[in-house]
Amino acid sequence: MKLSFLLHNAYGIGGTIRATFNLTRALAERHEVEIVSVFRHRDEPLMGAPAGVTMSHLVDLRKGSPEYDGDHPDHRLPARVFPRGDGRHRQYSRLTDTRIGDHLRTVRADVVIGTRPGLNVHLARQTRRGPVRVAQEHLTLESHSRRMHHEIGRHYPLLDALTTVTEADARAYRTGLRLPGLRIEAIPNSVPAPSVAPADGSGRCVIAAGRLTRVKRYDVLVEAFAEVAAARPGWQLRIYGSGDATGNEKTALTELIRARGLEGRAALLGNADPLEREWVKGSIAAVTSERESFGMTIVEAMRCGLPVVATDCPHGPREIISDGVDGRLVPVGDTAAFSAALLSLIDDEDGRRRAGAAARDAAERFDPARIAARHEALFAELTAARAAGGSHAAVRTALHRIRGPVTSAVFTTRRTAAAAARRLRGTG
Repeated sequence: MKLSFLLHNAYGIGGTIRATFNLTRALAERHEVEIVSVFRHRDEPLMGAPAGVTMSHLVDLRKGSPEYDGDHPDHRLPARVFPRGDGRHRQYSRLTDTRIGDHLRTVRADVVIGTRPGLNVHLARQTRRGPVRVAQEHLTLESHSRRMHHEIGRHYPLLDALTTVTEADARAYRTGLRLPGLRIEAIPNSVPAPSVAPADGSGRCVIAAGRLTRVKRYDVLVEAFAEVAAARPGWQLRIYGSGDATGNEKTALTELIRARGLEGRAALLGNADPLEREWVKGSIAAVTSERESFGMTIVEAMRCGLPVVATDCPHGPREIISDGVDGRLVPVGDTAAFSAALLSLIDDEDGRRRAGAAARDAAERFDPARIAARHEALFAELTAARAAGGSHAAVRTALHRIRGPVTSAVFTTRRTAAAAARRLRGTG
């Protein structure tokens, strides 16, 4: 099969990029695979181009490039196809509408895969008749705006399938929206085996990794570790990851570490690449998030032989960790429970090593070859159905061309009425 992935920006850093690169690298061993990046702002992908995968881009934002598009007049006009409900809308334009549309109307592939909601809407509206169209959800339905929910409900039934990274999110799509005819499957992200020897359980270090954002609740981790440090002075906490543009979260965490007297015991160490070299220096991984769309760092740590103490947050940890076997699950925001779970592993060296070995074995189910095989099976079923005329795509398209303007008008009317009501309340 020829598989074409449409990605927001293959030249940055992020979980969707990493997941797409892991998957396409594995698929390229058996299929012709390409990644089409909407944007390109540097010469080479920061995360390393996946071997065997063809890379191309649609809008060149490299200022030194002879094909620089930043001065194109359409680049300054707001997008009409890319939906406003997608959080990346301001980065898209009339130029991206045209370039993505031209690509999808001419793409020669058996399966075309979108990797974020706004791009999935493009797939539904602009892909030529012929290829199977698959939407991927790398976040969660609940993380999207109400406006994006409307766009999903309106356009996704034109697609052949939607894949989510957790079964919990697949259930949310099946029960929370009316998506007639759309096949919805949960297929987790993949994580390759580490290239270094796994942790041996002797390192007296708790490790966490991920962007320094409020949703990760590293403040809970620092507070929990303060209790651990008081009881077990030989242990350290290392947090890897960069902060947001404001740096506010990093500043707040630095102040909290100082306030709890943890200088020299807890450290914010920035990005590390590859991170696996740092995972194996520890003996326990920690995740204190309020929510996760999946939990790539959980799987990465487990593949390196670390048991993971994680909050039992939506959606990923419970589908990855077996509580009491290869890690611990604790209530979200419960500092005392988190410190107790850390101490239970710290104080039981044999149990910690067993949990680490169990984590390594359990995480093999996320190996890229296994996850690629699940995608491959789905693509094969969809292309076979399309060849047999079983997808009813033409009927769905005709129905939605009639239904779409009507539902859009209703949505616009309701939104306008709600705005008017808010204005009246504000002046009343």
